[in-house]
Amino acid sequence: MADRMTILVGTVGQGIIRSEDGGESWQRAGINSGLHSDALVRTVVNHPDRPEVVFTGTDKGLYRSEDGGKNWQLNDSSLKDYCVWALAIDQGDSNTMYAGTGTPGPATIFRSSDGGRTWEQRPVEVAKECPAVGVPRVTGIAIDPENRQDIWVGFEVDGVRRSIDGGDTWQKINGAIPNLDVHNVAVAAGPPKTVVVVVNNDVYTSDDGGNSWQAIGIKDVFPMTYPRGIMVKPGNPQTIFVTIGDTTPGRTGTVMRSTDTGKTWHSLSLPVQPNTAMWVVNAQPFNPEVIFAGSRYGYLYRSDDGGESWSKLWREFSEISSIMWMPN
Repeated sequence: MADRMTILVGTVGQGIIRSEDGGESWQRAGINSGLHSDALVRTVVNHPDRPEVVFTGTDKGLYRSEDGGKNWQLNDSSLKDYCVWALAIDQGDSNTMYAGTGTPGPATIFRSSDGGRTWEQRPVEVAKECPAVGVPRVTGIAIDPENRQDIWVGFEVDGVRRSIDGGDTWQKINGAIPNLDVHNVAVAAGPPKTVVVVVNNDVYTSDDGGNSWQAIGIKDVFPMTYPRGIMVKPGNPQTIFVTIGDTTPGRTGTVMRSTDTGKTWHSLSLPVQPNTAMWVVNAQPFNPEVIFAGSRYGYLYRSDDGGESWSKLWREFSEISSIMWMPN
């Protein structure tokens, strides 16, 4: 399976594990590469136009790499005092970025207007404590691909926030989505344009900009009832992937796929039963047919045909938080 790609796996406690040969061999990014020892990595994203430029959110702030994750530099900004749980880059203006923070520090939202060099905190009200997790955390940030001033943010466990002015002001989305335990958010361009909110026991969709919401009803539709990760397929905005499990951390899981912006769903067949709930899924715009998905406790799967078939990579990891890949 060796090919000309670099894979980065973000882990909680082992930093970033990196392969330059498509998963045949792996090395951990250690302190000699600029990343602090035993980093709790929460998210990994790369630049939309320069895939070798990578950002990772950790328990000690934000790091940036210019060489595909081989070497890292700590971002000397206000984020260094926070645990960064989520990142999003505006695909139309890569200078605009959003970061979400949380457990064990305060949960809030930051915005950068200079490609992640400097950050300013945005005025959003968030609970100081909440059930199940104590201090809440940002678990997803979605930028509307057609109206990039429209930003959606999910908090675990404090609901959904929305900004229609690029993060200057925020409103809380409540009532129609009764469950505040938000695991992820996404906006699919469609048609129809659909906002998707993943909570710990269902998936909600809205095709009218959040005025109304419909629960998928996963107890009747999915084979398991604990959804976690979400991804809109690059270049095909009607196709959405959701990772699920029986519980957390759980005993097993799978990946669900919808090709009609969340109206119908199909379970994808994995070659080896996951050891825990499936946690993350990632594809990249330079080849969206190549998809990686990871279980919470370290199984990594790859598809080269958009999710029709999968293989399990030999390397198993500690707790996986994020995955991404880029061509060498």
